[in-house]
Amino acid sequence: MLQHRFITKRLIDKGWSEDQKYCVTDEQGKKFLLRVSPIEQYDRKKSEYELMCQVAALGVPMCRPLEFGRSCEGVYSIQTWIDGVDAEETIPSQTEEEQYAYGFEAGKILKSIHTIPAPKGMEDWEIYFNRKLDRKIKMYEACPIKYENGQAFMDYIHAHRHLLSGRPRTYQHGDYHIGNMMIGNDKQLYIIDFNRNDFGDPWEEFNRIVWCAQASPLFATGMVNGYFDNHVPIAFWELLALYISSNTLSSLPWAIPFGESEIQVMINQAKDVLRWYDHMTKPVPVWYKGVMANPFEVS
Repeated sequence: MLQHRFITKRLIDKGWSEDQKYCVTDEQGKKFLLRVSPIEQYDRKKSEYELMCQVAALGVPMCRPLEFGRSCEGVYSIQTWIDGVDAEETIPSQTEEEQYAYGFEAGKILKSIHTIPAPKGMEDWEIYFNRKLDRKIKMYEACPIKYENGQAFMDYIHAHRHLLSGRPRTYQHGDYHIGNMMIGNDKQLYIIDFNRNDFGDPWEEFNRIVWCAQASPLFATGMVNGYFDNHVPIAFWELLALYISSNTLSSLPWAIPFGESEIQVMINQAKDVLRWYDHMTKPVPVWYKGVMANPFEVS
């Protein structure tokens, strides 16, 4: 039963989450985020909420979890509200220094998130992800639409599977990219939408950096540099190319049920990826601008 009392409730109709999201206000006019899920998801949502509490305890700027429970509508959580704008809308129009600085901050935040360990006894990452690769390759091969030179992704995967050996598993946000970030009215970068959280190779978390690179190569560059404190190992780039190849392959069959516009988004993204990596022959993408001498501060 809801412990907070709200007097207004407005549906937030955006994002890909299956959760119903609302902006609610209490009697003092203070705003909160209310998320509601089907009751059969109780166990998964309880785990998600408890892990969000661990993330919040690290000091990560986010919608902080406040309350969780059951109601007549389903499973709910109440989180703090962030007044601001979507990062993907505002960052590309900012100065180069600000774009890089926000990316650098996003990388440092992600490094902090990855300090939460995976539960003991989880399946070996190499075994788990190889099975996932096999499934994605089959999905792509069965897809009626193909990328121009999609074979380059499969060739890279087959040649680099060995890189999965010995990789660790940690907590993951699960969908970490500029589309799940906000710039608050206080100019702070905030991370939102932890509903796809998982446990896996921390470097796999960068597989959605393609969205960042398309929006702002400087933001994407800062994100990598911030995560590695300006010491980016070549092994990261080689493994990231594997994860991006995997994601790109499955994106096309995923898009088909959503119609032609989403299909075209994924086809265009695959073209960008092939261009960045010279058809998967070079591990470091061309959008990466290298280490910058002095990380800028956001004013």
